[in-house]
Amino acid sequence: MSVTINGTNGLTFNDASTQNTAATGFGFKNRIINGAMVIDQRNAGAAVTINSTANTYVVDRWNGVGQASDGVFTLQQSSTAPAGFTKSLLATVTTADSSIGATQYYLIRQIIEGYNVADLGFGAAGASTFTLSFWVRSSVTGTFGGAATDNSALYCYPFSYTISAANTWEQKSITITGPTSGSTFDKTNGGGLNLYFSLGMGSTYLGTAGAWASATYFSATGSTNLISTLNATFYITGVQLEKGSTATSFDYRPYGTELALCERYAQFVETSANGQFSSGTMNVPAPYRTTMRSSPSSTAISVRVSGNISSYSLNNPTVYGSEFQITANASNPYVLGARYLLTAEL
Repeated sequence: MSVTINGTNGLTFNDASTQNTAATGFGFKNRIINGAMVIDQRNAGAAVTINSTANTYVVDRWNGVGQASDGVFTLQQSSTAPAGFTKSLLATVTTADSSIGATQYYLIRQIIEGYNVADLGFGAAGASTFTLSFWVRSSVTGTFGGAATDNSALYCYPFSYTISAANTWEQKSITITGPTSGSTFDKTNGGGLNLYFSLGMGSTYLGTAGAWASATYFSATGSTNLISTLNATFYITGVQLEKGSTATSFDYRPYGTELALCERYAQFVETSANGQFSSGTMNVPAPYRTTMRSSPSSTAISVRVSGNISSYSLNNPTVYGSEFQITANASNPYVLGARYLLTAEL
């Protein structure tokens, strides 16, 4: 058996299979979570309308940002994907905005936690160069844009890339010099790096591609506004951000590993009280499936009720973090259960 060793590709065997041995290759080469868009806990493939300046989460770790009026787009997990992938994130313009205001923006974004990029040394001398790569497909061609920024979006690196053929998967790669300034590249559980892909951008947030700037830029000057074309589509998948100046093969992680990484920021838990008290308030344990980034907020998604319950209410987790409060007027026997969505997004 013959084996060749390469600093980029690692070990290459005589059957052409490879094993990455680079310093960034084991454990967490790709700093993007759910870059292949396979985890969709909240929506299970259903489309989500983006018509707000608030972060609206779709597939795990990815959110959309838009406007309360003017343009509207949807985001959803799609099974249209390039070879080697099974899922993508699809944006579809449902209301076009052909005259974007100077301070308006339409975005797809992921915020990378500080712990996951701390070794890159952003915001100080010696910051590491990194490479962003991804697969993209759009019904609209032209020069598109995005940006990497600190968590306050006050120190930004606009980038551009070209989509040459309509409705055709193309792979893109962008190498970005490490930012040696910028005060809000968090090194712990805050925002370590923000990554934006623009679907439409007002002039206020456009900057020169290829350089860090002390300004709020979400895309590059001259970039195409997908939001201007009704029914336009934009697919993206295989998003990878890695240390170094070369894009390497996509870092596939086991599905269970990727799910656990996502559950640090959002997860579902189940609570249940079964005929244990007649009335009043009780704490019901609901252990986290995965340790969360911070103390989460909660939303009751569904309720299961049977037996002698005349009224009930579901409350947020107690300060203990892994217990929920259920208040009920009940007579034994009864069952009262709830499914909660816990979120600790950046």
